[in-house]
Amino acid sequence: MSYENKMMQLKQMLGKKKEQPKEKPTFQKPEKPSYINEWQNAGLTLVENDFGVLFKREVTYPLTFQHGFYQLGLFYDALEKWQQANVEHPYAIKIDEPIIFFDTETTGLKGVGTNIFLLGILSADEDQFVLTQYVLADPANEAAFLFESKFWQQPKTVVSYNGKSFDWPQLETRWTLNQNVLPKLRNPRQIDLLHSSKRIWKNNLERMKLTKVEEEKLGFRRNGDIPGFLAPIIYTDAVKSGNASALMKVLYHNEWDLLSLVTLYIHSTNLLLDRKWEESATTYTNIGKWYGDLKQPLQSEQVLTTVTTNYETEEAGLAHYYLAFQQKRNGMVEEAIASFQNALSFVNNKEKLKVLEQLAILCEHRLKEYERALHYTNEGLQLIESQTFLKKDQQQKYVINWTNRLQRIEKKLKK
Repeated sequence: MSYENKMMQLKQMLGKKKEQPKEKPTFQKPEKPSYINEWQNAGLTLVENDFGVLFKREVTYPLTFQHGFYQLGLFYDALEKWQQANVEHPYAIKIDEPIIFFDTETTGLKGVGTNIFLLGILSADEDQFVLTQYVLADPANEAAFLFESKFWQQPKTVVSYNGKSFDWPQLETRWTLNQNVLPKLRNPRQIDLLHSSKRIWKNNLERMKLTKVEEEKLGFRRNGDIPGFLAPIIYTDAVKSGNASALMKVLYHNEWDLLSLVTLYIHSTNLLLDRKWEESATTYTNIGKWYGDLKQPLQSEQVLTTVTTNYETEEAGLAHYYLAFQQKRNGMVEEAIASFQNALSFVNNKEKLKVLEQLAILCEHRLKEYERALHYTNEGLQLIESQTFLKKDQQQKYVINWTNRLQRIEKKLKK
């Protein structure tokens, strides 16, 4: 047998050799921190599990507990409203749906080096709300801290404020770094109330920070709260010094965040489903548009129509604008034209151009009123040529398209 063949046989024999399975690294339980007594005296409870230690704080609230304008028990009234509403909405929660309100405090904004040092969970029970706050004893005990949160168990719907974009991805990152010892993290349904606040109060609230929403919409103002940016510094100092007195203020900050999530959900539900018209035309116009974006045309039209009848035309300009599109889709040509005309003087230039385009289209193709179509087309061309809201290349394309429309309508008029 040639040397080459012998080498080939040897390679085949080596290839058939089974690889030995890698042994899972053994987990060594970290040492307990030296400041356990000090943190317990500050009001925290020591918890120990198979992966180490952590601290916990638990508070219960009766359903009559008042936070700003609302008692917490009104949350169940909000669920009942969704149950009875004949509308589909991503923020609807079923009566029997297990949910938690969720918020974290971290040592930074992002990156593998950022630790979560506080997990706040507010659970809704039948006769009370229960706040559970898990505090990281130190970075060495992170696995124990994450495990105790029980996010590896049957998932519950998670309600948060920017949690879908920040808190939960951070939790996933920390979980991945401890995946060798932790059970698999479940993937829950998430409701992010920052997103709903942006939809409801666009052009109404200048800032969407939760504390601003509390003050302007929920009737709650914090006394003695710490700025959020100080939380990482306070936690780091508590670990180094063993003094947890300032750390408790971070827990109170987190507690207020969670309580406000409950009342924000109540308030948002009332705005979406009740028609008390206690807020501005802008707020309800945003809600009507949101229903339209969710392919709920009936609900959208009802809200927008009420805005246009309950508020002055100047306030309801955008409502007329969005309502006109709904009416056009429903074949209500005259009504759509009237709504577009009402909106014309009260929308910005970009939307005004869309209004003129729709009016020209409806008059040309649906009503065959070419003189009116020509009028709106000329207005559109003047707007395009005189304004700077379009980039130069966009402006050139618009001029070409609108000029083609103008020439087509002029030919129809000659005939």
